[in-house]
Amino acid sequence: MKFSTTLLDGLQFGFARRVPVILQSEASECGLACLAMIAGYHGLQIDLFTLRRQHAISLKGATLAQLLQIAGNLHLDSRPLRLEIADLSRLTLPCILHWDMNHFVVLTKVDTQGITIHDPARGVRRVPWSEVSASFTGVALELLPAANFEPATHKPAISLRALTGPIQGLRGALLRIFLLALVLEVLGVLGPFYMQWIIDEVLVVNDHSLLTLLGIAYLFVTAFSTLFFALRSWVVIHINATLGVQWAANIFSHLLRLPLDFFEKRHIGDVVSRYGAIQNIRRTITTNLVSAVLDGIMAVAILIVIAIYSFRLTAIVVGVFVLYLLLRQVAYFPLRAVTERHIFAAAKQQTYLLEAIRGVQTLKLFNLEENRTARYANLIVETTNQDVRVQQLSTLFGSAQKLLGGLGHIVIIWLAALMVRKNQFTVGMLVAYATFASQFLSRGDGLINAWIDLKMLRLYGERLADIALTPPEAHILPVYEGPDPEPSLELQQVSFRYTTEDPWILKGCQLTVKTGQSVAIIGPSGCGKTTLVKLLLGLIAPEEGVIRMGGIDIHKLGLRRYRAMVAAVMQSDQLFAGSIADNIALASPEAHPSEIEQAARMAGIHEQIAAMPMGYRTLVGDMGSALSGGEKQRIILARALFKKPRVLILDEATSHLDVVRERYINDTVSHLSITRIVIAHRPETILQCQLIYGLAGGTLHAITPEQFKESVAVIQSTAPAAS
Repeated sequence: MKFSTTLLDGLQFGFARRVPVILQSEASECGLACLAMIAGYHGLQIDLFTLRRQHAISLKGATLAQLLQIAGNLHLDSRPLRLEIADLSRLTLPCILHWDMNHFVVLTKVDTQGITIHDPARGVRRVPWSEVSASFTGVALELLPAANFEPATHKPAISLRALTGPIQGLRGALLRIFLLALVLEVLGVLGPFYMQWIIDEVLVVNDHSLLTLLGIAYLFVTAFSTLFFALRSWVVIHINATLGVQWAANIFSHLLRLPLDFFEKRHIGDVVSRYGAIQNIRRTITTNLVSAVLDGIMAVAILIVIAIYSFRLTAIVVGVFVLYLLLRQVAYFPLRAVTERHIFAAAKQQTYLLEAIRGVQTLKLFNLEENRTARYANLIVETTNQDVRVQQLSTLFGSAQKLLGGLGHIVIIWLAALMVRKNQFTVGMLVAYATFASQFLSRGDGLINAWIDLKMLRLYGERLADIALTPPEAHILPVYEGPDPEPSLELQQVSFRYTTEDPWILKGCQLTVKTGQSVAIIGPSGCGKTTLVKLLLGLIAPEEGVIRMGGIDIHKLGLRRYRAMVAAVMQSDQLFAGSIADNIALASPEAHPSEIEQAARMAGIHEQIAAMPMGYRTLVGDMGSALSGGEKQRIILARALFKKPRVLILDEATSHLDVVRERYINDTVSHLSITRIVIAHRPETILQCQLIYGLAGGTLHAITPEQFKESVAVIQSTAPAAS
């Protein structure tokens, strides 16, 4: 079998420093990943989770100026450079390159054929000069330890409890598995003694009665062994099921409680892949952990037995075991690296597939089916290549293990046969010893493999930790325990930006909405209206200022309690798989059909639903199925109205509707005795509100209806006439 040079280059036999490979978790944190890799090369071991908490990066990614500041905080001296491709060989490596105009990579090697980079999005890459010229932007950042730089390790300890959450009965179940397996292993050890007694005590003296006795005894041993094997298998099945249910539910519950920006910064396929790490960890805990303990105990027990037979032969057996241990230790780091790249490639492939399915209409309209298929095929090839490398490494070291075991077995049999000739061993002892030695090496191999699997468990643990260790949304539980406040809203000097390095999106916003009032907020696209809505809903928290409901800070009121009184229709709202009734009554699955119908009537969608063959039981998918944009929007509005909120916030909730239907919904909603905040562009919707505020330059300012009408008239008068 032929192995690639890149694969064998992953082997680490020396003590030279290597640049670690750190893959980004969020779509915008390639810069952080590059800094973590270079810091790790110089001895500061820090993971992305820690860096992310210390240095927030916006959805737009990090700028070079931000990287300089973060590098300074890590005590790394930095030197930004603008250079030509021919000057890359003069850089101090490793360093950071600006790549493809929107990405950062770490340059680790330059030679006549091209360069080697550590790409946070793809792993280690060998890039020929032709591709370098197309991707390198001419900007580099050299980084070296400052005078006050100190090597250290800043990685959070990942405990099993932190990953799993509370799981009932885990210790007891593992103990039962261990005890049953221990009995099974002890019974299995009797096999070599049985063979020795048969050969030495039965065949030599031709003792038929002893043969019968031994046969009956071993029959009982086999029966008990089968029974305990079945019991252990049943317990393993039981614990796998119970552990899987509890663990998956705990992690899913935690996942849904994470802040909104956690999901906005990540690809959906990567989140699904990280959640799927549960299966690998569960399998390792329930199988490999118990097996490792058992193999360790049995290996020690068998080692004592074979040492009693012959210390010299046992030394050879132990030598074979030590050689295999060293071999697997050498294999661990390249195996971990290629496994991580395979997981990452599979996550990218899954993300691409989900995006293609969700955007299939766009792909058809632009005739991009073949283009998308070709790119997806490339991702399949990349994932398969990484999987092949994992299998190549496993085959390589598995073959080496088999060779070591075979050579060791030959030497042991040869020396034991010499001992038989010298009357130091009987034939039965030779057979028993060879069997015991084989069992010891098998247990030793199992122990080493389990040890490697447990070390690999950290890889999956780190991926799952990105979910499990991220703090849930803050201020969920209430501090205020009084009665529900009045549904008035107040923004007092509210300011918001995504990171301290980003410009302010909102700055010093003031807004007062009295109980029952309706307020329209207008402004050009991209001015921050949706961000303001997210602040009002508690989906994001202001950096400065406070938001009050009925005079009470919504964070003291508790976001769960606050959101129970508020409903919203957002631009990105989705329908869930199920019936139309299920989607409308999302907040109350046991709702009466009349309540669902009432909400649909208020949203102006009842007639269309009633005309469908299945009515309110019509099934819709997560992307809306065959519903039009307007129908989908009205069902989402009905879902908000079904909640009977005290405050209703509409973010362009009628943008897909014609003027007649929009007017009907506006009239219906305006008669509800609730507080309303409306984000809209159409003059008819805006003028139905009692107050109008404009959002510009990050601040809110009041606009009278007359001023708004004048601005609309000016816009209409300056618009080009239709030909």
